[in-house]
Amino acid sequence: MSLQDFEAQSLDGAPVRLADYAGQVLLIVNVASHCGFTPQYEGLEALHRKFKDRGFSVLGFPCNQFGAQEPGDAREIATFCSLTYDVTFPMFSKIEVNGPKAHPLYGWLKGQKKGLFGSEGIKWNFTKFLIGRDGAVLRRYAPSAKPEAIEADIEKLL
Repeated sequence: MSLQDFEAQSLDGAPVRLADYAGQVLLIVNVASHCGFTPQYEGLEALHRKFKDRGFSVLGFPCNQFGAQEPGDAREIATFCSLTYDVTFPMFSKIEVNGPKAHPLYGWLKGQKKGLFGSEGIKWNFTKFLIGRDGAVLRRYAPSAKPEAIEADIEKLL
């Protein structure tokens, strides 16, 4: 199984085959609008704009599993991201990242790169997974890892 085997819904509800991102370097992030880490949207957008022409994308997956910090519907999430952080990177429909209803993509991501002390579960919003051009999961970053701190790792892959 690889990243290209998964499908997700865009924030506007359209199906998206992740195979459409084959050959790109990706940073997949579970995001939330009302989290202490929400200002990371600014850094994620900066990375996306800086590297998008070189085959890089940030993919945002809203999640409400941590402190109910993403309570809005798709329209509210889109409005918040657009008006507050001018987000242009692809955003997907709200998903669960842990538990029996976790999106299959996140089941796969967690199995590919474990967290601190070998834990598999996502601990909070803004956990990040760096994917290489071949679709392999290369790194997992804690929510506290600022996007700017990941820039050098992305640069090496481009």
